[in-house]
Amino acid sequence: MIPDDQVEEVRARSDIVAVIGEHIPLKRAGKDYRALCPFHEEKTPSFYVVPSKGFYKCFGCGESGDVFSFVMKRIGLDFTEAVKYAGRKAGVEVREVKARPEYQDPNRPLYEANAFAREYYREQLADAEIGRLARDYLKKRGIDADTAEAFGIGFAPDEWRGLRAAAARHGIDDAILLDAGLVTTSERSEEPYDRFRSRIIFPIEGLTGKVIAFGGRLFGPGKGAKYLNSPETPVYHKSEELYGLGRARHEIRKEGAVLLVEGYTDVVSLVAHEVPNVVASLGTALTSVQARLLARFASRAFLLYDSDMAGLRATFRAADVLLSVGIHPSVVTLPRGEDPDSVARREGREALMGYVEDAVDVLDRKLQILTGRDRLSSIDGIRDAVDRLLPTLRATTDPALRDIYISRVAAETGVRRETLEEEIARTPAMPGGATVPAPQPRVRRVRKPLMGAERQLLQVLVNDRRLIDRASEAVGPEDFVHPANRAIFRALTENPELDRAPEEMEAIAAGRLAALLAGTEEVGHAARVLDDSARRMRGAPLAERARELREAIARELDHERKRQLISELEELQRKKREIDPSHWTPAVRHRPGPGEGTASNEERP
Repeated sequence: MIPDDQVEEVRARSDIVAVIGEHIPLKRAGKDYRALCPFHEEKTPSFYVVPSKGFYKCFGCGESGDVFSFVMKRIGLDFTEAVKYAGRKAGVEVREVKARPEYQDPNRPLYEANAFAREYYREQLADAEIGRLARDYLKKRGIDADTAEAFGIGFAPDEWRGLRAAAARHGIDDAILLDAGLVTTSERSEEPYDRFRSRIIFPIEGLTGKVIAFGGRLFGPGKGAKYLNSPETPVYHKSEELYGLGRARHEIRKEGAVLLVEGYTDVVSLVAHEVPNVVASLGTALTSVQARLLARFASRAFLLYDSDMAGLRATFRAADVLLSVGIHPSVVTLPRGEDPDSVARREGREALMGYVEDAVDVLDRKLQILTGRDRLSSIDGIRDAVDRLLPTLRATTDPALRDIYISRVAAETGVRRETLEEEIARTPAMPGGATVPAPQPRVRRVRKPLMGAERQLLQVLVNDRRLIDRASEAVGPEDFVHPANRAIFRALTENPELDRAPEEMEAIAAGRLAALLAGTEEVGHAARVLDDSARRMRGAPLAERARELREAIARELDHERKRQLISELEELQRKKREIDPSHWTPAVRHRPGPGEGTASNEERP
């Protein structure tokens, strides 16, 4: 923390006009200054800076504060960082002191290792010889040196231990690099080696601006997956972060809308083409946690995903998650074979924004597709169409929008409004598009040994291909832990008529798929089993994290740190209850030690 007297010294010495004037053009208005507000769209200046009192005020949107709050809102710094920033401008040396000398952030070494790695990768990209091919690649993708610098983009050369050796020279231990996911191990190597090699590196920052992870894109002669991301670490949970949000959040708040794309290069390219309110999920389907994060800044979302079948499934699944947190989603349709990056580079910003302006409400887009497939001209088709539209109706939490949606579906399908409302009430919405199954009559049958959730879900899909679309709305490939299961799920969603392993499928996955195709397991209540398996799969990472937290709580001696861990566990339990409230049961309360508060119920493992 920073002592109060130093905070007041920085506040007193700061030239608020000079600090704010670096970010927006100010014009004198008597003793004060005015400008167009940086926090909302306006044509007539209503943003005033009053130097005599050291504060600013916008009479349009109501934003106000002092030099620290402006820096925090405009740049995205926390209070401590904002004081340091203003102190540098004012020539005041700011010193931090620990509020509790015995406590130190246990994640600090990870942040420091990530910060070092970012600089290392940037240096490799800037090197005249080492980074030459990487710079040429970025240039072809429309990413110039200034844009690369702004995003901290770097390059990991084709070296097994380049980063590790450089980190060792700076006193960063292998253990820290392993915890940060910067190096990895295998049975074939006695020593750790660099995780990222022969890849363009995109640093991933949290909302505070700290580097928490990296994404690497393969290029050139290297082998491996096209994209490689940091693993889960104590400071990085990919289902809770969005690439580019720290940079884009103020523009998103100002526009009231966000553009959602699929990859790092899409974000970088659009920002380079002056489209600043854009973010991407991190190699996963959009989660309810990410959606709630976006809901802090936006009320509208435009989805710019691929227009193929897999892209449409991802689009509709993301849209339902957004609707569940009160964000109104629209679907942007780009030319076949194009993505936001290619459109921006070939056609320019105006063309891209033209596609965004032509975006269609998600329900309207679903109805367009169903009409195009002639699903609304027969009884069977209408029944199927209603099943496909119900997840969106269930997910919508805005009362007015839900009313509009129900009326629209009733008009298009001929199904009575009352019937639709009964269907919605029968299976209430769950995050991610999954639903709590309606009670069904018990059927006596011989129970076979319980399969794992992943294999059980795949067996259901192999037995009944009509459920593939339903499964795609509930889970994505990233929800499968086992690579072979992930490959099988992707193959089934891409080709529902699949009757043998594709030639490119790896041997383990091919063998497992053959066993599923030849399997004789009969799964009763297939749709119900599918929903249950999907919930178990999506809850598995949370269960593992809960186990780690309980172990950490049991070991932790520092009361303040223990309270933080308990708070994190409580938040995780809330997320688990959202995914599957029927499987949650309270357990014994944590017994507080001396100086501790009382914890909430913990969940049984």
